[in-house]
Amino acid sequence: MEIREQLNRQRVKYIVNSYQLGGNEDNRFDLYLEELLQIYPHALIELALVETLIDQWLMVPLTRGVEFLIRTHSRLKDWENQPIVSTITPEQFQQIAGLDPAPIFGTTKLASTSSIAHPL
Repeated sequence: MEIREQLNRQRVKYIVNSYQLGGNEDNRFDLYLEELLQIYPHALIELALVETLIDQWLMVPLTRGVEFLIRTHSRLKDWENQPIVSTITPEQFQQIAGLDPAPIFGTTKLASTSSIAHPL
């Protein structure tokens, strides 16, 4: 595995670990996440995780585990057939994920209303 791919995987896992998204289903969650990592670009997974997280903040308790990934996967599937337009700005992504938004949004000097190019 190339170093770039390792770094990209670490970014995804950082989001998952920061919000304890695996829940009590660590093994099933990890298998499902690995499946997503094989299918979708890591940057899209990061964005989908954060946007799903934002949607889930209104629910108490926060949805975790495989159910969280099902919701994330649903968002990824939706993006396969339509333009990817994020509901968050690069700055919001950075605040929520604690990660540099440039790999997802491109240079952060772009206007926050710009859409994300589909990398597939």
